[in-house]
Amino acid sequence: MTLVQLNNYFNEFLKKENFPADPSRNGIQIENSSPDTKEIKKIAFAVDACEQSALEAAKQGADVLFVHHGLFWGDCEPITGHVYKRYSAFLKNDLALIAYHLPLDANNPYGNNYGLAARIGLENLEYFGEWRGMTIGVKGQLKNPLTIEALSKKALKSGEKPLMILPFGKKQIYTVGIISGGAAEDVEYAIAQGLDAYITGEIDHGKYHYIKECGINFIAGGHYQTETVGVNLVKEKVEKELGIETIFIDIPTQL
Repeated sequence: MTLVQLNNYFNEFLKKENFPADPSRNGIQIENSSPDTKEIKKIAFAVDACEQSALEAAKQGADVLFVHHGLFWGDCEPITGHVYKRYSAFLKNDLALIAYHLPLDANNPYGNNYGLAARIGLENLEYFGEWRGMTIGVKGQLKNPLTIEALSKKALKSGEKPLMILPFGKKQIYTVGIISGGAAEDVEYAIAQGLDAYITGEIDHGKYHYIKECGINFIAGGHYQTETVGVNLVKEKVEKELGIETIFIDIPTQL
C-alpha cells in the first residue's frame, strides 16, 4: 500500500469533506519521496505532530506518522526556527505525515468522542455540540447511574488522572455529553440540554463559576488524555484490516 492509497483508506471512514470549516489541513500534510509507489511497511500513531514525534517515528522505522494535531492550521508561516526543526525532522527522514483533526474527533466509532462514550458505557447515542456548523460531540445515557468520581475513572485509562473534576451537579449521573480536547466553552450545550455531566479535555478560569451556578458535573480529563483515544482506535483498525505494522508514540503534555 502506498501513501496515497493509505490516505484514501483513512478518508473512506474519516471523510474530511464533511468538515469543510476545519482549519486543519486534513489528509496528507507532508509526502514522502514517492507517494504513488513507495510501499508503506510501518505506521506510527501519535496525538501531536512535532519534532519529537517525528524523530521517534523515524527512529523506529516508520514510513508515515498519523496524528490528530497536524502541522498546518490554516495560515502559512515562515519555515524558520522551531517550525524548520519540525518540518526538517520529516523531510530529512523521508517520513510522511497524515493528520485528521475534527474528522477524528467526530467519527463513529473510531473517533475520540465515540471512543470515550464506549469506555463509559453510554447508550442511545446522539450527535451533540457544534463548532462552526459542524457537529463533533456525542451524548447518551448510562444504563446504571454513576458518581462523578466513578465516571471519571471509566473515562480515563488506568493510571491517568483528570486535570479537574467539578462535582456541581446531581450525585447520580445518568446523562452525559462528550467533546474531547479544548472544548470547555461547549459545556453550554450540555447545560441547555439538561445533561447531568459533561466531559472534555480542558477547563479555563472563566468557566468555573458559570459551571457551578448552572449546577452541572464537569470533568476535564486532559486535552492529551482525551485525544489518545481516536488515534489508538484507528491504529487497531489498521492492524486488523491492513496487517501493516504499527506503533503508538506516547508523548504526554500533562495538559
